Formats: sequence, structure tokens, C-alpha cells
Amino acid sequence: MDFIRKYSKEVVVSVLILLNIFVWVTAYQSQPGDILTVYFLDVGQGDAILIDSPSHNRVLIDGGKNRKVLSELGRALPFGDRRIDVVIATHPDADHIGGLPEVVGRYKIGVLLESGNESKNSIDDELKKRISDKNIQSLLAKRGMIVNLGGEVKLHILFPNQDVSGLDSNDASIVARLVYGEGSFLFTGDAELRTENVLLNLDSNALDSDVLKVGHHGSRSSTFILFAQAVSPEYAVISAGKDNQYGHPHKEVLDILKKVNAKVLSTIESGTIVFKTDGKTLEIK
Repeated sequence: MDFIRKYSKEVVVSVLILLNIFVWVTAYQSQPGDILTVYFLDVGQGDAILIDSPSHNRVLIDGGKNRKVLSELGRALPFGDRRIDVVIATHPDADHIGGLPEVVGRYKIGVLLESGNESKNSIDDELKKRISDKNIQSLLAKRGMIVNLGGEVKLHILFPNQDVSGLDSNDASIVARLVYGEGSFLFTGDAELRTENVLLNLDSNALDSDVLKVGHHGSRSSTFILFAQAVSPEYAVISAGKDNQYGHPHKEVLDILKKVNAKVLSTIESGTIVFKTDGKTLEIK
């Protein structure tokens, strides 16, 4: 304290200099570039994916089952940056939307996309309440919608193509394909065989992607061989919790992914998985 009193002017000046440097570093980090970054966040037994486009337009797909998504977002985004342009709730299961009420409460959200499928769980009700309280626009996702993230980056909604309010929640999952130049990612929520077959019948060629977010955490109820062959991913990402009670990922799925020559990555083993692409080459960070 004596040191601070003696050199108070110098201390204040030093703090101001440090804050100025910090502001400029943060601003520099936020400048548009040519790199698309996709984070498969480590939220345990659940899903949460953050897309940060070259122009820093952002999409959060699902929010895991609890507040862990907040710490993961804090690591991924610049300090103090609380903007997410689009939140997609693929379906209303707790392990996908459990963290979203807190995200909505703490971040500035542009719009929410949801499937139209409802759950009796209280989390679904809380999410809707917070969306309403903050006057955030809520839209039903439909096949053919395109979320333009600036430049060449576009997120194409592939499913639902119909009213899914009466379906099992997993079968109602929003499925979307992210495209940037020659790079592509397929996000499947918890889509199972029924939905995979619908997508194959609608347009199997539209599924081809470099990175597949494996459906339903690697459960044997998803990622059937014909679907995996149509996607033909270079990388397959499994988001699941260590020693989870479901035994995810199941061996049957791992065997199918091996057959299509996909390199399997898992948040169980790797934690948060980060892909970066300039639209030509794809790197894992």
C-alpha cells in the first residue's frame, strides 16, 4: 500500500497503458480475416458447437446440459465479447438446451432457430421465457433456409422439411450443413435412422461433408452405413462425456466410421476440438 501511495501516479499511468494495450489487442483479434473457426465445445454428455465466421458472425448450435457451456464460450471468444448472432436449439432434450437459458441470459442474441418440437421438461419452458423476456426473435427452422454468415460462409438448413411437433425429439433434430469455399461441416443433432433416411431420399449428394458431427453422441441409433457413405467425412466428431451411462460412442458406429475412412475425434479424449479453414485447407487446432 505504501508503494502504491508513493507512486500512485505512475501506477495509474501503467494501468491505463495496460488497459489501452488490452483494448487494442482485443480489437485486433476481432478484425475480419479469412479464417472460419468451428469449435466442438467440451460440455460433457451433450452437444455445443460454436461457429465463428471470418467476419465474426457467430452461430451457437446447442448449449450442452448445464452451465459448462459458459466457461467454454469464455475461452473461445475474446474477453468481454458477449455477442452471438444466431442460437440453434436442434431439439429440446436437456443435454442440448440445458445451458441455453444461461447463454441467453448473459449474451446478446440476435435470433433463435428451433425445430418446433416441444418437451415437457422445465428447461424448455425456461428457455422460452428468457427468449420472450429479452424480445429475441424465434423462428422455426425449415429446409431451404440459409443463414448467411458473410462472404462465402453459409449455413444451409437441411431438416426439418415438415412439421416435426409430433415426432420423437431426436427425430425432430435440426440438421444443417456449413459451407465455406471447398470446406463443409454437417451438424446432425441427435438425428436417428428415420431422419437420416429422409435426408438420403431428399438429396444424398447434399450430405457430402469434410466434417461430420456424429449423431446422438455416437449412439448405434444413428450414423447408419448408407448415411455415413453419403457424407463420406474426412473427420467424424463425437461429443460425449467420459464414462457416460449410455456407453457412447457405441462400437457399431465406430466400425461404420472406420469403413468410410473417417478419422474419429472425440471430446472425451481431446476436450474441445477446434477446426480452422480458409475455404481451401482444413486444420485442427
